[in-house]
Amino acid sequence: MTMIGWLQIILYCVIVVALTKPLGWYMTRVFGGERTFLSPVLRPIETGIYWISGVEERREQHWLTYTVSMLLFHVGGFLIIYGVMRLQAVLPFNPAGQGAVAEDLSFDTAISFITNTNWQNYGGESTVSYLVQMLGLTHQNFLSAATGIALAVALIRGFSRASMRTIGNFWVDVTRCTLYVLLPICVVYCLFLVWQGMPQTLGDYVEAATLEGAKQTIAVGPVASQVAIKMLGTNGGGFFNANAAHPFENPTALSNFVQMLSIFLIGAGLTNVFGRMVGNQRQGFAILAVMGVLFVVGVAVTYWAEANGTTTMHALGLAGGNMEGKEVRFGIVASSLFAVITTAASCGAVNAMHDSFTALGGMIPLINMQLGEIIIGGVGAGLYGMLLFVVLAIFVAGLMVGRTPEYVGKKIEAREVKMAMLAILVLPLMYLGWTAVGVVHPAAVASMANAGPHGFTEVLYAFTSATGNNGSAFAGLTGNTLFYNLTLASAMFVGRFFMIVPAMAIAGSLAAKKSIPPSAGTFPTTGGLFVGLVVGVILIIGGLTFFPALALGPIVEHLAMNAGQVF
Repeated sequence: MTMIGWLQIILYCVIVVALTKPLGWYMTRVFGGERTFLSPVLRPIETGIYWISGVEERREQHWLTYTVSMLLFHVGGFLIIYGVMRLQAVLPFNPAGQGAVAEDLSFDTAISFITNTNWQNYGGESTVSYLVQMLGLTHQNFLSAATGIALAVALIRGFSRASMRTIGNFWVDVTRCTLYVLLPICVVYCLFLVWQGMPQTLGDYVEAATLEGAKQTIAVGPVASQVAIKMLGTNGGGFFNANAAHPFENPTALSNFVQMLSIFLIGAGLTNVFGRMVGNQRQGFAILAVMGVLFVVGVAVTYWAEANGTTTMHALGLAGGNMEGKEVRFGIVASSLFAVITTAASCGAVNAMHDSFTALGGMIPLINMQLGEIIIGGVGAGLYGMLLFVVLAIFVAGLMVGRTPEYVGKKIEAREVKMAMLAILVLPLMYLGWTAVGVVHPAAVASMANAGPHGFTEVLYAFTSATGNNGSAFAGLTGNTLFYNLTLASAMFVGRFFMIVPAMAIAGSLAAKKSIPPSAGTFPTTGGLFVGLVVGVILIIGGLTFFPALALGPIVEHLAMNAGQVF
């Protein structure tokens, strides 16, 4: 651990916090239907989309209608991805002549991208064509991200409105998010990535001669346009198999830093949107503070573990920390920071192989995902996931003082608490249940590259990542099998939609309630006590439901590695 390393981490945190307020102001205006500096250009396009699709802009929806619209929208996305993958061999923009993708892999990939997970049981450059990358995957990167943001805004409306039956219009929210937020940023972002050396072409793969005289095929393609929304939308699916560790997907230290910033950008900004829409920006900053505490602790532990290595490494004369699986151009600090960011934000992109991290260094990404990826989280998903924990924390506070729990002027009653618990508990049900099957089912065990605690962690990490809609992996597990394609798809589907539906039910319930003014008995929710309470509730619930299975693999592995055993 070095001073320069800590300065990089501090600089990153300062920039994220500095961008939170201006971006929150802009997004609040966008979702409020107010004029922005882009309105003269984009407003005619927006109204044209409504006219073509038959959407009444001013007609809002009940929470159930809003949710059904979202589900039907994803059915269309699934069919597009599955269709183009199965028909890939006869479709254009296929310079490498890729054949049709297998049924189970197409199914897994389609579920993966509509759920914003982007788990990939394939290597992009060796499996899918340019058309699939653009029409199937990049297209859904925009729409799944826009969906998450729209759902978060709908839940915020539940807290900010009073005595209303509607929470917005799904079609309007997704359109505005895509047009005014995601597309403008990605255009500029894509140009920056091209400037940094990232390919953006529809030309054929490049043939090169090696120093030994052999021929090597170098994969290229429309990379920058996919990477921009992959990071900004916390999607994480790489154009190349090596993801952000590939020099064409992350060429420089500057591109690496900007990619890390873009992962947190919208998620952090949405906390300010929450504060503005409920009429008190301090409420948003309190939520950001909860996220910040958990994030900084995670970064510190991971950086310490990777910078110090293990006693086994020291005995072999390998000083200077654990560089296995890391790019030299990034080093330990940027790799550790990236790993915590990508798992805190449900992005799943990686610039180092998590499978090669130390046991404790690899445990923090697991913790981030098993907490529901609420530490900034995926775009939108992180905020509505955090608000579920806030509901539970307020309920606990109400029990302690003997009053009906209140939050930003709304009473938190049995319905909201039940829905919050349902959304939270469905996550460990999926990844613990499928992990139990995965470590005993013969076909699943055959996919494990390692035995012992590390092999167990590979399986647990896979189902945790899928259920949390993250998409990163411990690379030692072979996932492209019928068992994993089907079970991971089911985990991704449940992890996304079985959390969304209860969250939308809470939004509808809160929007219908009257707003009540604060009283002498109202628990203050903008100070340090509230931040500490929410952090405590998150960790307690995590300790009761997630951590026992989580810790079994990494902690046993850590003890074994320091005792000189290698798994």
